[in-house]
Amino acid sequence: MQFRYTPEIRSRFPQLRSRTLFVDGIGANVDASIQIARLVTTADDRLAAASEGAFPEIQAWRGAFSTMGLKPTQYRCASEALLRRYRKEGSLPALHPLIDLCNATSLAFAIPVAVFDTSKITGTMTVRLAHGDETYETFAGQIEHPEPGEVIFADDTGRAHARRWTNRQSGWSAVRADTTQVLIVVEALHEFAENDVAALMTSLSKALAAIWRGSGVAEMEPL
Repeated sequence: MQFRYTPEIRSRFPQLRSRTLFVDGIGANVDASIQIARLVTTADDRLAAASEGAFPEIQAWRGAFSTMGLKPTQYRCASEALLRRYRKEGSLPALHPLIDLCNATSLAFAIPVAVFDTSKITGTMTVRLAHGDETYETFAGQIEHPEPGEVIFADDTGRAHARRWTNRQSGWSAVRADTTQVLIVVEALHEFAENDVAALMTSLSKALAAIWRGSGVAEMEPL
């Protein structure tokens, strides 16, 4: 499968830096606690020095959300939402080893990390402006339709797999116990995004190889 941005998204956000991973051979019966603990320690160190709102990675996404006409304190990028919840509660719920690892990675780098079950995606995944007739399924199974002009992740059938860009993923393509193949998308907008995204991908690739031995991990260049 392919992952792409429309020219309009590239033009409106020229500072965007992103990378994707296609991972095959994922399973739920593994122990990712060692890798997760290291990442959480990094997040603890950063949060001890400043709250997440002061991080340049988060400030950049807040600026982008404002540009999209969204209130940054009402709609937060995924990494800010995770950091905020972690800072307040001191932990995140255990969901699935892969999701837990990606959430911990997002905490450590303050960069959104999206994970999609590829069996639920038809054709190319595209980050684009919504027409308004796309179908989005919540984790509770409710059906929504994105607002026209909203930035979404959509496949070739018009199914929206994320709303408000990095704000909320769909329950339709969420990772579950029987998931074996995933698409991981990492996106950043801050000044040093290129270097930080590269460092994140190196860290995540090593962790994936250590936890899911024998899995296939391939980096794909977004179009």
